[in-house]
Amino acid sequence: MRRFARHAIRPGEYGAGAAVISHSSRRGTSLPERDSVFVVDDDPSIRTSVNRLLREHGFAATLFDSAGALLHHGSFDKAICIVLDIDLNGRSGIDLRRQLAEEGVTAPVIYITGNDSSANRAAAVASGCIAYLVKPFTAESLIESVARASAA
Repeated sequence: MRRFARHAIRPGEYGAGAAVISHSSRRGTSLPERDSVFVVDDDPSIRTSVNRLLREHGFAATLFDSAGALLHHGSFDKAICIVLDIDLNGRSGIDLRRQLAEEGVTAPVIYITGNDSSANRAAAVASGCIAYLVKPFTAESLIESVARASAA
């Protein structure tokens, strides 16, 4: 098995299947508790890999396979941040981020994409993200971005 800190995450690297992890070891704040990283990607192998990486670094994850699943779930005040794929099976993650912002969702967004382009990058930055990561990205880059969101 590869060590996360030294290798990029690749689809299917850590097996198939996904789980929703909803517990957290972070307690004791008077603000609404943000206890989970929301991960939205239509690729189950990416969701699984990101889930395992987050768990290994002490973060809980709630996984979504579509924009609709995320919107249906709600509870955005519980999100440490939203890790959001830019291409969600025909729906734009950037458009989803704009919709969430219009609805008052303030959770930080970390974009992930396998389709890097200057247009995507500019639109992502304009929509207000805290990070833009190109697949395959390093484990360290994702964890550092989530840690920044968690500290905010």
